[in-house]
Amino acid sequence: MAQEKIFPMTQAGKEKLEQELEHLKSVKRKEVVERIKIARSFGDLSENSEYDSAKEEQAFVEGRITTLENMIRNAKIIQEDAENSTTVSLGKSVTFVELPDGEEETYTIVGSAEADPFEGKISNDSPIAKSLMGKQIGDEVVVQTPGGEMNVRIVSVS
Repeated sequence: MAQEKIFPMTQAGKEKLEQELEHLKSVKRKEVVERIKIARSFGDLSENSEYDSAKEEQAFVEGRITTLENMIRNAKIIQEDAENSTTVSLGKSVTFVELPDGEEETYTIVGSAEADPFEGKISNDSPIAKSLMGKQIGDEVVVQTPGGEMNVRIVSVS
């Protein structure tokens, strides 16, 4: 049997997934069932686009429920590491500056389940996070990105 994938995440990230799961189960599922019921009343299902659309949405909702249940079941909550406060690790925010004269950028390194680049949360599987993990304040790091190499210096870790 294949080993289940572990999903590292913060406690807040897990709670957000639990809220989404509850919403899908208690609200969205019922809405989709009602849409299917209404679409069935239109008659011939073979040419009923409303029915097909509702069934597709139902499949998406059920798939998302299964995914969320798996992620929550296999969640590993990231613990704060107060002793190692200068080392980049999962759950920490890191500020770096692109060399030679770039702007400062700050990202929080989180598990893939809660990554959201628009909120400054990057996955621990991303090229930037992989390059920065284990490094310390003041370290200069070469980051391999799809756009080429980027040289950065770590300014702070919190």
